[in-house]
Amino acid sequence: MPLKKPSMALLLKSDAEIDIMRSSGRLAAATLRMIAAHVQAGVSTLELNDICHDFTIDHGAIPAPLHYRGFPKSICTSVNEVICHGIPHATQRLKNGDIINIDVTPIVDGYHGDSSVTFIVGGEAAASREACLVTQCARECLYRGIDAVKVGRHVGDIGAAILAHADSYGYSVVRDFVGHGIGKIFHEAPKIPHVGVRGGGVRLRAGMVFTIEPMINVGTWKARTLDDGWTAVTRDGKLSAQFEHTIAILSDGRVEILTAGNEGIQDDDATSD
Repeated sequence: MPLKKPSMALLLKSDAEIDIMRSSGRLAAATLRMIAAHVQAGVSTLELNDICHDFTIDHGAIPAPLHYRGFPKSICTSVNEVICHGIPHATQRLKNGDIINIDVTPIVDGYHGDSSVTFIVGGEAAASREACLVTQCARECLYRGIDAVKVGRHVGDIGAAILAHADSYGYSVVRDFVGHGIGKIFHEAPKIPHVGVRGGGVRLRAGMVFTIEPMINVGTWKARTLDDGWTAVTRDGKLSAQFEHTIAILSDGRVEILTAGNEGIQDDDATSD
């Protein structure tokens, strides 16, 4: 779930805290692996919510989105032109060729693990070329952003890498919602914009834990929020895709994807520059 109103303090994490966060990250990844088999034509987004909710509770965790600032469900389900914060609903049933982002955030031992994946309902053979390409681009943009994370670099380097890759597809990067620091607090400093200038913004330091969650649109990057106060959609009605990982910078400077394996994605999928 992208940033709303973060804590302003930069809360660096010890390696011991990051070790605890590995548990919440692993559960987030396991939840997305589990739900993948249920993303099929005919299923409702509320059914997907309930399955993820039960899975989270059964593993002794808490679904952070539920009642967070009034959000009514345990996951976000964002279909086709929905950029983020889609609310699961019993009457919204998936069709072959739809793309759906599922965003989960379990709390384990007081710490949050935040991750999301965009699934193609029915597989690539059932979807339009545009749906496949924007999903591919969003996934690649996530890893371009992760690869930019190194001690001594800046937050702006992350956004610059994402923007350059999206531009190569002719797609746009959403500005209205960003990544965020995370720990015991769902959304904390720093903000992680997915558009940036190299060398700009906060310097990256050991102990920082944050999400990178680029939202990539086929058309305009501009969004509007529906009357429910949550669901953000593309202004032109064109497709949007998103992938998200939670990233930690350890005391020795190594960068770790705490939510690795959320859909079979492994750390070595990241590009290098």
